[in-house]
Amino acid sequence: MHAMLFNRPGSPLVWTELADPRPDDQQILIRVRACGVCRTDLHLIDGELKNPKLPLVPGHEIIGEVIEMGASVDRFKIGDRVGVPWLGWTCGICNYCKTGRENLCDRARFTGYQFDGGYAELTVADQRFCFLIDERYSDVAAAPLLCAGLIGFRTLKMAGEAQRLGIYGFGAAAHIVAQVALYEGREIYAFTRASDTVAQAFAKELGAVWAGSSETLPPEPLDAALIFAAAGYLIPAALRATAKGATVVCGGIHMSDIPSFPYSVLWGERVLRSVANLTRADATEFLSLAPDIPVKTRAIVYPLTQANEALADLRASRFSGAAVLVPEIR
Repeated sequence: MHAMLFNRPGSPLVWTELADPRPDDQQILIRVRACGVCRTDLHLIDGELKNPKLPLVPGHEIIGEVIEMGASVDRFKIGDRVGVPWLGWTCGICNYCKTGRENLCDRARFTGYQFDGGYAELTVADQRFCFLIDERYSDVAAAPLLCAGLIGFRTLKMAGEAQRLGIYGFGAAAHIVAQVALYEGREIYAFTRASDTVAQAFAKELGAVWAGSSETLPPEPLDAALIFAAAGYLIPAALRATAKGATVVCGGIHMSDIPSFPYSVLWGERVLRSVANLTRADATEFLSLAPDIPVKTRAIVYPLTQANEALADLRASRFSGAAVLVPEIR
């Protein structure tokens, strides 16, 4: 098979021929049809996520077809279309796993980080961490659901019953979670860089009641704020935009340092919390809900060989929505 291979931080991915992977006992072999490009991939390639498996095939928003199965596989059959998310394995025996918090498992391993991922023609994944994909989604449309959708959904749940909801960083996760929030009857306030009028227009197109610079206050105090941009300075900005009793949720796996801020912006029983990874329960719930809303993803398609270009465009915010890689059909 061919894959885009990550060899060391700061270097571009390399188009490489590799031996076809073979499924272990609990694994399925998947012919990749589409793989989303996530900002976490940028953090990995830039060296901000430490100790990846090297060399590594990145990618954790995988849609593909089951073409071979390990001896103990019983959840899928040949020809099934499945999705593979970030969470690739947990121990199942620690306190976190036993109390419904497998996303916090200290031994957890992740797709496209400790396991080879979907920037390839083929990949293998543990059947227990894969999910059937609703036929109402095309391969390309489904790919962003596997991380941008799942992390956005978990982040939204952390906001509780908040009605006035601020979203900081209106990219792949935000454009999905906004649709879920609007379906639930919430109001959306979108925050972007001051110059990013394209993202602001996109947010309003989706139904945001207000869109503007993250450096300004919204017209009404927020009941909750969701931060998807990896910029630590947004945390005090979001706290200042919230009402007393509000929650600010950081949805990313990496963020730059948070600047100091006065206690007064946290006071008033405001809550600041993070989201770490996802659980299989999140995936089951969200992937059942999304097609009924229906969540519609905006995806920009790149050939697999242009993964470096897709990553560069993501870094420069040259598109709204999500980027998706598609292998050449052979």
